[in-house]
Amino acid sequence: MTAQPALHEATTTAAGSAILHQVRAAARRRRLVAGAGLSAIALLAFLLAVSLGEYPIAPGDLLSSLVGAGPARVEFVVTRLRLPRALAGLAVGAALGLAGALFQRLLRNPLASPDIVGVGAGASTGAVVAIALFGASGAVVSGAAVLGAVASTVLIVSLSRGRAGAGLHGVRFVLIGVGVSSALLAVISWLMTSASLTTAQQTLLWLTGSLNAVTWTSTVPLLVACAVLVPAALVAARALPRLELGDDAAAALGLPVERARTTILALAVLLVAAAVAVAGPVSFVALVSGPVAARLAGPGRGSLPHAALTGAALVLVADLVARHLLGAVSLPVGVVTGVIGAPYLLWLLARSQRRFG
Repeated sequence: MTAQPALHEATTTAAGSAILHQVRAAARRRRLVAGAGLSAIALLAFLLAVSLGEYPIAPGDLLSSLVGAGPARVEFVVTRLRLPRALAGLAVGAALGLAGALFQRLLRNPLASPDIVGVGAGASTGAVVAIALFGASGAVVSGAAVLGAVASTVLIVSLSRGRAGAGLHGVRFVLIGVGVSSALLAVISWLMTSASLTTAQQTLLWLTGSLNAVTWTSTVPLLVACAVLVPAALVAARALPRLELGDDAAAALGLPVERARTTILALAVLLVAAAVAVAGPVSFVALVSGPVAARLAGPGRGSLPHAALTGAALVLVADLVARHLLGAVSLPVGVVTGVIGAPYLLWLLARSQRRFG
C-alpha cells in the first residue's frame, strides 16, 4: 500500500524534471538563435561600413586588405579611414547597449537608461567645459567626459537615496536623473552661446553623437576599455537575479548588496563614459537595446550579451544610414538613432501612463 504513493511521487518528480529540462533547452535554443541572428546583422553592417563609400571596395579586395595583402590604395581606405570608424561604432554600440540593460535591470525601470537619467549629459558637460573654458582637445576632452559621467552619477546616486541605509529607488533615481540632465544641458547651452563660433562647432559632437571624426587614436583606447569592462560587467551581473528579489532577500542569500550594486553601477557608468568619450552621447541606443534583446532572447541575465549585440548592430546600421542617406553629406549617427528611439520612448511613456493611470 505504501509503495504506490511513493511510485506516484517518483513519477511526478521525473515528469517535472523532464518538463524543466525541456523548458531550459528551449530557452537555450532561443538565446543561441537570437545571438546568431544579431551577430549576423552586426557582421553584415560592419562589412558594409568598411566596403561602401565614395570609393567602393569589392569583397575580395576588402578581405585581402584586412589581412595586409591588398592594393596600397584599397588598404589605405580600409585600414586608415573606414576600419577605425566601423570598429568604434561596434564598440560604442556594445558598450551603450550593455550599460543600458544593466541600468534597467539594476533599477527595475525601463526608463532608467544612461541617456535619460543624466549620465550621458554629465559626460557631455565635462567635455564641453574642457573645450569651451580651457581650450582642451584630444585625450584631455575624453578624460573630461569620463570625469563628467562619473561626477553626474555620484550626484544622482547621492540625491536619490532615501533614508540612511536605504538602497536605490528606481523611480526616484529616474526623476532625479532627468532633473540633473536638464540642468546639465542648460549649462551646455550657456557655454555654447558664450563661446566663439569655432568652439561652438567643436562642441556639437557632444550634443548629438557622431563617428565622423573617429581615428585609431580614439578607437584603440575604446577597444581596450571594452575588452576589460564588458567581461567584468557580465561577471558582476551574476548578482542581478538576487538583487531583483529585494535587498533583504538578497542579503539573506549571502549577497553583499551594496558592494554588488555599486560594482554593477560603476561598470555601467564606465561603459557609458568610454563610449561617450569617443562618439559623444549617441541617443536612445542604451534605452532601446535592453528591451529588444529581452524580447529576442528572453528575459533574465542571459539577455545581457544580446543587449550588447543589439546596441552594436543598431549603431552600425544607423551610421550606414547617416553616411549614405543624403549622399555627400554625412549626418551624425545620433540624429538617426534619435529618429529611431524617440517613437519608442513615446510609446513607453504612453504604456506606463496606461499601466499606472
